Amino acid sequence: MANTLIGVPRVNLEREFFDVRRQTELLCAPLSPEDLMVQSCSDASPAKWHLAHTTWFFETFLLSEFLPGYQPFHPDFQWLFNSYYNAVSEQPVKALRGSFSRPSLEEILAYRLSVDNAMDRLLRNYLPAEAEKRVKLGLNHEQQHQELLLYDIKHAFWANPLHPAYYDAPPSHAPAAPPPAKWIANPGGLIEVGHTGKGFCFDNEQPRHKAYLEPFELASRLVTCGEYLDFMRDGGYERAELWLSDGWDAVKAKGWRAPLYWFESEGRWVVFTLTGPAELSALMATPVCHVSYYEADAFARWAGKRLPTEVEWETAAERLPAQGNLLESKALHPTVAGASGGLEQMFGDAWEWTASAYLAYPGYKALPGALGEYNGKFMSNKMVLRGGSAVTPASHIRSTYRNFFTPESRWQFSGVRLAKRQE
Repeated sequence: MANTLIGVPRVNLEREFFDVRRQTELLCAPLSPEDLMVQSCSDASPAKWHLAHTTWFFETFLLSEFLPGYQPFHPDFQWLFNSYYNAVSEQPVKALRGSFSRPSLEEILAYRLSVDNAMDRLLRNYLPAEAEKRVKLGLNHEQQHQELLLYDIKHAFWANPLHPAYYDAPPSHAPAAPPPAKWIANPGGLIEVGHTGKGFCFDNEQPRHKAYLEPFELASRLVTCGEYLDFMRDGGYERAELWLSDGWDAVKAKGWRAPLYWFESEGRWVVFTLTGPAELSALMATPVCHVSYYEADAFARWAGKRLPTEVEWETAAERLPAQGNLLESKALHPTVAGASGGLEQMFGDAWEWTASAYLAYPGYKALPGALGEYNGKFMSNKMVLRGGSAVTPASHIRSTYRNFFTPESRWQFSGVRLAKRQE
């Protein structure tokens, strides 16, 4: 299986466009046509659908509007590969995407090539400012789907009784113990958060605004698998007093007793990863991931701490380089924290649940038209995560990035960082 996950440095918008488009196809390279069809849970989509939908985005929001004389590749693709943009068209039920045996993979790849060729013509000409903004939005949209594609294929291979590996990574030699967690103090006070306006951001990262923070402390690293196992051994999943009401209902209804992808085999815990099953004993020093907000919150209560707010997290991260164990590292799983003595793993490894509901910033304005459905309409019943994961493209993440999922979601690479009031 080829090791083909490294991207190409960006030079200009045209180069950037083809780099991102090629990266999606490289991520699909280890997959068979059968793999590309699988949809193993309601959160997921088939990889074949990701290939088509990311293409649909450029055709719908750029070519149809900004390339004179453009004719859509297929008249049914506008609604067939629409995800949730109700102002564009109706769309099929998400849970049925895995049943689309037609159009064929060959036709979808021809669709991508046709749209790429048309985008090449568009990008070689002068672009209005609005078109350039949409190209950048489309590229970041595709990078989001690159990460989602890896979530989805991981779940599909987990659901397969053979538990196949997606990618042959070199064997890791994780230390037996992580560096001790330290508490990193922040004075708080009157601060500013939100995107400054320099470079790309999603609309939900703006406007930049003031906030007041009490002094706080963040743990220097993420919670490890070994620490989470201690929580489990102490009856963490049996102690109702540790859980929010909805979380306790989820534990009972879904039968949770460990993070997603942990399973017992011959009396030992095993963790399924994108590189195949691994003994938990070899991963004890690595960050726990694939836990829900409810599990993260219950662990924090058990530890006598809490989850950080998203404003605390951003304030602590904004002066740090957005570097870490991201997609380009090719680990495809969280790795052991460094021992710098400062904040580690703020970017990459695992998205960090915060205690903040996903809501609009003061003065928020959604994008006009159908693109206004991108973020704003999801500001209900979701929690914010920060920092990226081991499958987030490096050029996609920044300190102001606001990810969001429902609190019971576990199929994304989500982990835990603890916080507390400054002592």
